[in-house]
Amino acid sequence: MACCVNPVRGTNKIGSIGVPIPDVEVRIVDAEEGTAPMPTGEVGELILRAPQYMAEYWNNPLETADTLRQHDGETWLHTGDLAYMDEDGYLFLVDRKKDLIKTSGFQVWPREIEEVISALPAVLEVGVAGVPDPMKGEIAKAWVVLKPGASATEDDVRAYCRERLAPYKVPGRVEFRSELPKTMVGKILRRALAAADRAPA
Repeated sequence: MACCVNPVRGTNKIGSIGVPIPDVEVRIVDAEEGTAPMPTGEVGELILRAPQYMAEYWNNPLETADTLRQHDGETWLHTGDLAYMDEDGYLFLVDRKKDLIKTSGFQVWPREIEEVISALPAVLEVGVAGVPDPMKGEIAKAWVVLKPGASATEDDVRAYCRERLAPYKVPGRVEFRSELPKTMVGKILRRALAAADRAPA
């Protein structure tokens, strides 16, 4: 069910999912424990309280308990979305909490890297996920599909990223594919891409 919308009459901010509708309460809390409120403009997990949220996961009490939690005597739904709220109360989604990459102590959002690589003229589509690394714990890896007739190398992609991203966000590896795994609605399955790299040797 809808919980946030951009107002019909009023400001529409590019990239924002809008503001909470009247019967929805929203908070941004720390992504680790999910308890401490985050300051305006800081990224954390989006949680909400509303009449229309889910009742439970079917036959999965552990997942239900992790998603529906008590705060101040009320039940809040932990969405698993990383987001921030600006000074006007507008919400901006950053990425999914489960997809967060932790490399050398830094937090990296795959979506940010994907947006940069997508701007490379030769690139048709891209997926980014964290894969294990013996030195850094995790590194970002990019899986790239090139446009028909276009060409690019791993060095091309990494050099393009180095000009636009902090050094720790530059993909450690780039793999080229003819297609990427997707959901029925066309969303790239990052965890499916990373599965082979995460499988035990």
